[in-house]
Amino acid sequence: MSWLNITIDILLFIYVVNCLFMGLVILMQRSKQEGLGAAFGGGVTDAIWGAQTSQVLVKATCVAATLFFILSITLARLYSMREAAPVPTSSVQQELEKASTPATTVPTATTTPVPAPTTAPAPAKSATPSH
Repeated sequence: MSWLNITIDILLFIYVVNCLFMGLVILMQRSKQEGLGAAFGGGVTDAIWGAQTSQVLVKATCVAATLFFILSITLARLYSMREAAPVPTSSVQQELEKASTPATTVPTATTTPVPAPTTAPAPAKSATPSH
């Protein structure tokens, strides 16, 4: 494996963990109507992180979102680099490619116009019937 594939695999793992973390943090935030934030016990987040829970969760969301965008752009660049990199071929494959390409190029023959076939006129019928 090349360093590029290893880097992509590591960053992709971090990317998935970050997405899961960001989803969890967003779901834990309280909305103005006490939506999904209340589903986690309402006061449980206050007990864990203190009275300023919303500020902690907002900061965590900002950090996770920033990391999400940085990882997205980095992975896109690494994938494009991997696609542009030449694929190493084996010696057998190189020999097969040499055999399939012609050694010399044959010049194409010039085409000459072919005259269109002419049709012979039909024999004229005589006015007198022959018996």
